[in-house]
Amino acid sequence: MTASRGEQISGILAERIIGGDISPGERLASEAKLVAEFGASRSVVREALQRLHTRGLIRTRTGSGSYALVPPATASGEDWLTATDESERAELIAFRVAIESESAALAARVRTERDLDAIDGALAALGSAALPVETVDADFAFHRAVAAASGNRYLAAALERIGARAIILPAARISDSDRDPADSAAVVSEHAAVAHAIRSSDPLAAAAAMRAHLTASAARRSA
Repeated sequence: MTASRGEQISGILAERIIGGDISPGERLASEAKLVAEFGASRSVVREALQRLHTRGLIRTRTGSGSYALVPPATASGEDWLTATDESERAELIAFRVAIESESAALAARVRTERDLDAIDGALAALGSAALPVETVDADFAFHRAVAAASGNRYLAAALERIGARAIILPAARISDSDRDPADSAAVVSEHAAVAHAIRSSDPLAAAAAMRAHLTASAARRSA
């Protein structure tokens, strides 16, 4: 059966999201620009966007537009934290390793039961996430909970300003055809190792688990 024009456009945009040409949290072109780019009617473009929304690849904000996977964090003027290509994404990962490893270590020292509840809640949500957008939301919620548990407002603020755009999903966690349950299980296991070390009040293990997770995440993204 021949794919409809809306399905074709949806497929092209999905490939851009999966391939990283459109980053997590990045706003898609407006309807008018998509109409001009694809030479299609607004109804066809809206059909394409609805298909992406159904697959969990975009989320729409009324009056703002459609965003890949998740909307960006609240605008803060921190444009220098935006990664626009592979080189900058690698630098962003290195920055995250630096601040998040320290966040995890501090969290293991000073976390409260309330902090642990937030971390465990995000971990549970990550384990049950079905759509890519749910995965990104839960993944970032976990990292944000760890940063908050550090008790250091500056570490928490730095992660908040990076936003969920720091969560870069490889094709295996997005594409319907390539999704790998083993990959998802590995990601949950890595997060669980961080949570366990924090609960065990082991700063060295917490920092090592966070570093191992972020390093593995970068490797999956570039594979």
